[in-house]
Amino acid sequence: MSTAEVSTAPAPNAAPQKRVWYHTTLFNAFVIGGVGFLAPGLWNAMNSLGAGGAQEPFLVNAANALVFAIMGFLCLFGAPLANRIGLSWTLFLGAVGYPIYSAGLYTNNRYGNVWLVLVGAVACGFSAGLFWASEGAVALGYPEPGKRGRYMNIWLWFRTGGPLVGGAIVLALNNNAAAKTKGKVDSHTYLIFVALQCVAAPMALALSPPEKVQRADGSKVVIKAEKSFKAEFKALWEASKRKDILLLLPIFWAAYFNQYSGNFQTYYFGVRARALIGFVSNFGTLLSSQMISTLLDYKSLSVKKRIMYGYWYVVAWHIIAWVYGWVIQEKYTANPPAYDWEDSGFVEGFFVLLLWDFARQALQNWLYYLVATKTDNISELTRFSGILRGQESFAQAVAFGLNTKKWVGGRVPLAVTTILLGLAAYPTWLVVRDHVPVESVSSASLAEDSEAGTTKDLETDIASPEMLGSEEKAKFAIGRTSISRDAGI
Repeated sequence: MSTAEVSTAPAPNAAPQKRVWYHTTLFNAFVIGGVGFLAPGLWNAMNSLGAGGAQEPFLVNAANALVFAIMGFLCLFGAPLANRIGLSWTLFLGAVGYPIYSAGLYTNNRYGNVWLVLVGAVACGFSAGLFWASEGAVALGYPEPGKRGRYMNIWLWFRTGGPLVGGAIVLALNNNAAAKTKGKVDSHTYLIFVALQCVAAPMALALSPPEKVQRADGSKVVIKAEKSFKAEFKALWEASKRKDILLLLPIFWAAYFNQYSGNFQTYYFGVRARALIGFVSNFGTLLSSQMISTLLDYKSLSVKKRIMYGYWYVVAWHIIAWVYGWVIQEKYTANPPAYDWEDSGFVEGFFVLLLWDFARQALQNWLYYLVATKTDNISELTRFSGILRGQESFAQAVAFGLNTKKWVGGRVPLAVTTILLGLAAYPTWLVVRDHVPVESVSSASLAEDSEAGTTKDLETDIASPEMLGSEEKAKFAIGRTSISRDAGI
């Protein structure tokens, strides 16, 4: 893909283009959602059981630490690859490793095999890194700016549909009286997951390339890929040094650091109770996504206000979830239970997990919306989502590694996550405070052009790094404008 800049608005006198259904944003949302449903969605379904449905969490936690360590590097360096080979092939490669991971869990559950769990973890780590490098860019960069929250919610519905269907399968196979106690899930559960995940890779090839996407408003996806891998890596390095990106690293570390929730389930719940939690908790995740997406697409508020209000909304839910979580954890530390769903104390423990997931989902939707409003260039968005998702993956690798040890009462992993969330709050606020959404810059530019009576094409308005002089570089310094104009600074 050569360097290109595509206008975000149709030419003034251009004839309306006939839309083809398989190039529409809705169709592509279904493609990315379907792959997310089958690959990471079903992966999440297994892990929502606590430790992938295993009797003890330690091997699976070690394997997941390996998954996320590899995934972190592939997320980071997957963006240059995605910009060279295309998003559909990146998404294809990003789906092929998931069934190998599930096969490893099956052989371990059935035969006690360990090596395939680790091989599957390596394969899944490579695939997951490429998947997230491409998925974030598609989910955030393909839709029209005014519908970004809505399409992000569609993407989330599909991705959460995986755990929902997977949870239903697990619950159907693990709901008898023998599953009341602690243990592992039925081995046949994994065979169904392997079969379903094999469909994800061919489905990924149905994704439209960015230049062929047809938005409802006639605007185009902006593409500005670099001319070579060397230039891509240079652009990635420049993006990594941005002040606003560096300030977001702590919150991306903290957002998904709570992998203790899997241990919490294996410590305090029986098999069928874990199966029920894995199924029902997805409804809370969907509700959380719907609520924050409604706020982020609320037309009566400016984009900047939506981001600011969203920040305080997320902070409030995290305070509620973590205060309640600490109270219940201290209670369980003093007297560890082993709840089945029929036991009277089941609901209070379940609500710990529900609130953690609810708060975390609100944070994820808000974070990716914030990142999406920094640029209208999908090549650049691929880099940013790769950088930040990579840091998120490194954090999860450390978190899973931390939880390979059986901590008494879980105080250590809980304390680490709580401290990380507290430390991340202020730098995240600095980004929110100084952020100028790309929509605001575009609107201001159009207003200036209208007042001056000009009809400049947006191709020339979106300046390349080489076209910016020293004064303009200063004007569009990081923290004062969106990524689309200061990408090379």
